[in-house]
Amino acid sequence: MGAVVTDKGREGGRLPFIAGNWKMNLDHLQAVAFVQKLHWTLKDAKHEDGSVEIGVFPPFTDLRTVQTLIDADKIPFALGAQDLSQHDSGAYTGEVSGAFLAKLDCTYVIIGHSERRQYHAESDEIVAAKVKAALRHGLVPVICVGETAEDLEQFGASAVPVGQLQAALDGVATGADVVIAYEPVWAIGSGQAATPEQAQEVCAKLRDVVADKLGADTAARTRILYGGSVKAANIASFMRQPDVDGALVGGASLVVDEFAAIIRYQKHVGV
Repeated sequence: MGAVVTDKGREGGRLPFIAGNWKMNLDHLQAVAFVQKLHWTLKDAKHEDGSVEIGVFPPFTDLRTVQTLIDADKIPFALGAQDLSQHDSGAYTGEVSGAFLAKLDCTYVIIGHSERRQYHAESDEIVAAKVKAALRHGLVPVICVGETAEDLEQFGASAVPVGQLQAALDGVATGADVVIAYEPVWAIGSGQAATPEQAQEVCAKLRDVVADKLGADTAARTRILYGGSVKAANIASFMRQPDVDGALVGGASLVVDEFAAIIRYQKHVGV
C-alpha cells in the first residue's frame, strides 16, 4: 500500500492515474453494481490492465463492501476514501481515522477538496494536518488545490493553488508519496473546464512546489491530476500536457460508459 507506481511511457516514469470521486452518491449496494459494471465494461472493451491506474473513491459507508468485492473478484482498481480526520483516535464524533482506512486496504485519501474547504471551513492548517495523518498511516494523500473565480480574477491562475500546496506540504518528509489534484473551483460541476494550456501552466508550477518542498526526484515521480468538468470528450487534450498525469473525475465518474471512456482515453481518442 502506498507504493509508487511507475511506467516507462511517461516523463519521470509516472503512470497515468484516473480517479473517480463519487462524492455523496451511491449506497453500498449501488456501489457493488457500479464497480462490477465498470470492470465488465473495461474487459469487454479489451482495456489493457496497467496502462493507467484506476481509483475509486466511494463514501465511507461503501468502503468495506467495495474492498471486499475488489479483493474477491481481483478487480484491478485502487481504493480511496474522500476524507480523513487529522486525529488518529479519540472523542471526535463522526470522524474517521486514517488507521481505519488503512485497515480497509485504502491506498489513497482525498484531502482538501474545495467542497471540504468551502462547506466545512477547512483551512490550509487543517489540510496540512490531514496530509500528515494520512502519511502516518501509510495512505497516499490526494491533495486538492485550486482557485475560485474571484481568486482567478484577483491573483491569477496559479497564486492560490501554489500557496495552498506550499502550506499542505509544510513539514512533509523529502521523498513522501503524494498525489496532487489541481481543481479550479470555477470549473467543478460547471461544464466549463480549464483549457489544457491553463491546466499545464498551473500543474507545472505545482511540480516546482513539490521540487522545492520534497526534492527534485520526488517532483519527477509525483503525479499531478487535473479535475473540473473532466469528460471523455476532453480528457485526451489534458493528457497531452507534460505535467498533467491524470484526472480526478467527479460527475462523469458516476456514469459507467463515460468513466470507462475516460479511463480508455489512450485508445478511444488517442494522445
